[in-house]
Order: sequence, then C-alpha cells, then structure tokens
Amino acid sequence: MPRYFIEVTYKGTAYSGFQVQKNANSIQGELEKALHIFYREGFELTGSSRTDAGVHAFQNYFHFDSAIPLVDASYQLNAILPDDIAVRRVFEVEKDAHCRFDALSREYHYIIYEQKDPFKTDTACYYPYALDNTLLRLAGEEVMAHEDFRAFSKRNTQVKSFQCNIYESEWIRDGHNLTYRVRANRFLRGMVKGLVGTMLQVGRGKLSLQEFREVIEGRDPARVDFSVPSGGLFLVQVKFS
Repeated sequence: MPRYFIEVTYKGTAYSGFQVQKNANSIQGELEKALHIFYREGFELTGSSRTDAGVHAFQNYFHFDSAIPLVDASYQLNAILPDDIAVRRVFEVEKDAHCRFDALSREYHYIIYEQKDPFKTDTACYYPYALDNTLLRLAGEEVMAHEDFRAFSKRNTQVKSFQCNIYESEWIRDGHNLTYRVRANRFLRGMVKGLVGTMLQVGRGKLSLQEFREVIEGRDPARVDFSVPSGGLFLVQVKFS
C-alpha cells in the first residue's frame, strides 16, 4: 500500500498539542478531518514529533497509508484547515518510510523578548530580567556534554530510554531578543522547556554552572524549572537526510 508524508506548519496556541486527545483540539485531529473531507477517506496519521499544548512548528510531518493514488492537494487542504495550520506538501515515499523513526534530528528554538511587546505574547516568552550572556553560553555548551536527560523529562512518561544525543546547543542574542537553539536525535517530553527554564536561572545568577551540571547528573525532575511558557517554543526542522 502506498505511503505518504504530509509536511505541516502551525501556530499551536489554540491546541492541546500535536496528537489526538479526547475532548480537546489537536493538530492531528484537524488534519484528519481535512483529509477526510477532501479525499473522502479516513486516514490514521503517525507524527514525527509530538509537540505539547501551545507549542508551534515551522516544520513537522505526519505519514499515512492509502490504497488509492493521491495527488498533492495542499491548496485544497489549506482551504479546509483553520488559519493557524497549513499544509506545505503531500508526497509519496517508500512503503517502509517512517516519519518518526527515520528522522535523523529535530531542531527546536525557544524565543525570548526582554522589552514588552503586545505582538509577541503568543509566540515568545517575555522575560524582563538581567541575564549574563556568558553564563548562558557556557550553560548551553554544558548541555552537549551529557546524554542522560532523565531530569528534564516530565513525570508519567512512557519512554524506555532517557538518552539523547545533543548535536547543537547555543544561545543567540539579537538586541533585546534571545533564542535558545538546540538540535538532537530525539527529545523527551518537556525537555526543551526544562532546559531553558533552568539555564535562565544560571543566566540570572541564581544557579551556578556547577549546580546546573549537578541538576543534569542528578536526574531529579524536582530540581528542574519547567515554568517557562509553551508559546516561546518552536519545532523548526525535522531532518531526514
């Protein structure tokens, strides 16, 4: 049976997350409804990366199988979908291709602004506190020295491994805007927000670099700051080759 990938982008503010949930709006649920309306067939979608409630994506993927030949109907699907979700393309792939397991890396950005701006409230984190750029840079570099991120995984997770290979981890400043950029083979639930929140404590001088290292190595989620809002988090790229 032919397999297809759907590349999507979305603003996650109004959604409970990427995956279908009972009695809640989700990105997957809206896509499944649009596909059913246009193709007149129900599809079971598999996602490449699960984003939590309020998290956005510049690029994410689903895959599904269909017994009928399909054409790229991005224009028609976008006419059906809400304004905050867009399909970039629908394309056929190899029958055994898997948008989750075949992904080589995912890249997230967490965006912070330091001067109040009413146009950024849904898509960035307002953080009007003095931050030490050097300490943030060193904290970002420290992340790459580790592989076990059990401390940065939300409780009640079903994953069997907490190992993540971090390829890039850096803080980028542009005037009064600050972005944390991280790329890895996989991420745990809540991991990027936990890293950001805890590193901000380092940047404010409330946590030393040694203490940050001990938080990672201690593997205790109780010591991690998950409090930063979801609106600042973007899945930027899912890389397959």
